[in-house]
Amino acid sequence: MEIRPILSTLLRHKTAATLIVLQLAVTCAIICNAMFMIGDRLKQMGEVSGIAEQELLRIQIVPVGGDGNAEAQTRSDLALLRGLPGVTGATSVNQVPFVNSSWNSSVNLRPGQEQPTLNASNYMADEAFIDTFGLTLVAGRNFLPDEYIPFASLNAAEGEAVVPSVIITQVMAERLFPGQDPLGKILYVFGDAPSRVVGVVEHLVRPSMQGGPTARELAMIFPVVASYDLGGNYVIRTSPERRQEVLEAATAALQGNGPRRVVIENATKSFEALRDEFYQQQRSMAWLLGIVCVALLVITALGIVGLASFWVQQRTRQIGIRRALGATRGQILRYFQTENFLLATIGITLGMLAAYLLNHVLMSRYELGRLPAMYLPVGAVALWLLGQIAVYWPARRAASVPPAVATRGA
Repeated sequence: MEIRPILSTLLRHKTAATLIVLQLAVTCAIICNAMFMIGDRLKQMGEVSGIAEQELLRIQIVPVGGDGNAEAQTRSDLALLRGLPGVTGATSVNQVPFVNSSWNSSVNLRPGQEQPTLNASNYMADEAFIDTFGLTLVAGRNFLPDEYIPFASLNAAEGEAVVPSVIITQVMAERLFPGQDPLGKILYVFGDAPSRVVGVVEHLVRPSMQGGPTARELAMIFPVVASYDLGGNYVIRTSPERRQEVLEAATAALQGNGPRRVVIENATKSFEALRDEFYQQQRSMAWLLGIVCVALLVITALGIVGLASFWVQQRTRQIGIRRALGATRGQILRYFQTENFLLATIGITLGMLAAYLLNHVLMSRYELGRLPAMYLPVGAVALWLLGQIAVYWPARRAASVPPAVATRGA
């Protein structure tokens, strides 16, 4: 089929053609970025945390009044929790994953460094931390018994605090020491006092989204024993089927073991529930973006149908003449489909450029990643298919125009 007659017709209807091209361009730009954002949020929601989520429970306690013996109370609480039926591990920690706040520190590779190498979240861990959380050590070792220090001693230290060892995540190890063995390397977190890397865990997410998705696994573990008043987080490990039973028993046991603190009920739950709540915003945003995409596609399809129907009505006599001159229904059908394909191609080409410009704005203002090139052909194919489907029914109506129409009004 020759393109020149189609282009000639479009030039005679420049306003309508331009509106459809602009609509397709805007739709393409928004759809490509929306699909990328949906994919990015789904990726975040499916991230590997590195912990045994299905087996973990969190109980958060807030001390009431001044308790001068928090360390002894913590030891008593942990002994009580570890003795409960069904409990396979219990630890006290300063923070837990899937919350909206976290402990973070700058990390340097040299003493006195002006600009930090990166920022990472720090977990204060006792001897039960690794096993209770279900972390996987892929290199090095766990902390030795003589490496653990109480947080109170660390906090009260005059001058620079000394924490001799640290365990970091694989992501953090690769970020700090690309292509090198991280074991034995020195980090500076507490001023100019060095901490030596003694182990690497496969995965461990930081509690909050600080730093964005690329910083989710920048986390380190210190052999600093946290008493219950340091965040008030007790983490308990049990079998998945006994979680509710153990949670109720542990909550009751803690309430009866220390009268000067309060269990925060809305923060006391399984880690699966914590994760579900943590990603609620991302899940809602993904649904919203999906609705926007569907709405845009429907509006674009209706615009194509409306324009094609209008043109069929305007060209009824012209179509009848072509039929009288021997044009088949298939040729008429292909004419309108080709016309739509040309408009869609122009709109999609402009839309791809607009998609990158929109992505650049989102990157600069909302820390969104760069739009992968793969989303452009996906969006283009989707709009091409949408255009062909939308124009099909008006084109069929045009193809059904009888040759006799050409003689009416003659």
